[in-house]
Amino acid sequence: MKEMWDKRYATESYVYGIDPNSFFKQELETLTPGKLLLPAEGEGRNAVFAAQLGWSVEAFDYSEKAKTKALQLAKKLGQDLKYTVADIGSFQSAGAFDCIGLIYAHMPGMHRENYHRKLLEFLNPGGIVILEGFSKEQLGKNSGGPQMSEMLFSEEELRSDFKAMADIRVLSAEVELDEGTFHKGVASVIRLVARKPL
Repeated sequence: MKEMWDKRYATESYVYGIDPNSFFKQELETLTPGKLLLPAEGEGRNAVFAAQLGWSVEAFDYSEKAKTKALQLAKKLGQDLKYTVADIGSFQSAGAFDCIGLIYAHMPGMHRENYHRKLLEFLNPGGIVILEGFSKEQLGKNSGGPQMSEMLFSEEELRSDFKAMADIRVLSAEVELDEGTFHKGVASVIRLVARKPL
């Protein structure tokens, strides 16, 4: 899997574009900047946007090529990121975060619940999770995402994974994606926002 992502990110162009995900942008702009964690961040589009808003950003991905391109984008736009090469299972951080953004952070179904709950351990009380990913209805669509049902999300799965959270909002939607080469066209997505109890 790592080899596949390194190959995808080896191009000079940014394969998911350099603009932030629209839902992530919309939700982040309502929050007071603090410390933000972005797992599976890829080429850095969301991380750099958040840094421009004043967030202290830590990101990770298990592709070395992704890290290189993210840091290049940050440097070009005069922003600082802390970016490490890791997967969700191995990631460690000494700090806690005020927000975690999970933007198309798909993972094998056997790990999904444990990985989501592990990430919540890094979230401060009162902290926010912002998630957008492909729903199971994305199967058969060529607008992006894995074509394996177990790697796609359902509302029931996400409500279960994040049941320890408060103020949970979950919404399935059909959207028109225009995020670089690999997220383009009509897509079935799920969006979640939740707060960690105080």
